[in-house]
Amino acid sequence: MSTLENDTYKTIALPSEEVLFKEKNSKFFGYAFPVTSEEDVKEILEKLRKDHFSARHWCYAYQIGIEKTQYRANDDGEPNNSAGMPIYGQIQSFEVTNVLIVVVRYFGGVKLGVGGLITAYKTTAQMALENAAIIEKTIDIHFIISFGYANMNKVMRIIKEKNLQIIAQKMEMDCEIEIATRKKNVQILLDTFESLYEIKITEL
Repeated sequence: MSTLENDTYKTIALPSEEVLFKEKNSKFFGYAFPVTSEEDVKEILEKLRKDHFSARHWCYAYQIGIEKTQYRANDDGEPNNSAGMPIYGQIQSFEVTNVLIVVVRYFGGVKLGVGGLITAYKTTAQMALENAAIIEKTIDIHFIISFGYANMNKVMRIIKEKNLQIIAQKMEMDCEIEIATRKKNVQILLDTFESLYEIKITEL
C-alpha cells in the first residue's frame, strides 16, 4: 500500500453519526467506526446488536492494518455478496483503513432482490463514510535508543533537532528511549545514530 515516498494512510478520526437509508419500507442504518483489531470489531458488533435487537441483519465489512492489510466482509444472512462486499467496496473507494462499517437492516416486508440489496448496502456504507471525519496519518516506525548516561545530552539534542516523538523512556545508569519517526525519515535517523559511538539504535 505504501512506498517510501508515500508514508501516509487515511482512516477515520471518530465514529460517524448514524445515517439512515430507506428503500421499499426497509430501513438501513449505517455506521463507520475506527478500529485497530478484531477485538474492537467484536465489541462494536455486540453493542449494535443490543441497540438494534429487533433488526433483521447486521452486515459489515472492515479493513485493518496499514502496509499489510486484512479485511472481512459479512453478509449476515443476506444473499451471498449482496451486503458485505458492497460495504467493503466503499472502504476501498474511500481508500481508508483501520475502519469498520456496519449496516443494520430492518426488513420492511418487501423483498428488494439482489440488485436492490447491493445498491442499498453500498449507498448506506457510502453515506456513513461521507459522514465520518477522514484524516490522514503518517506511518511511524518505532526504535529503541540505548546509551550510557554520559551520552544523554547528545541523544536529546538529536531528538529535538529531528523533531522525534518520544514514546517511552527509562533513565538509569543505562538509558533507553523509545522514539517514533515517519517512515520516510528512517534512513536519515539510522545514519545519524549509527555514526555515534556508544549509542545503539534498534527497530522495534
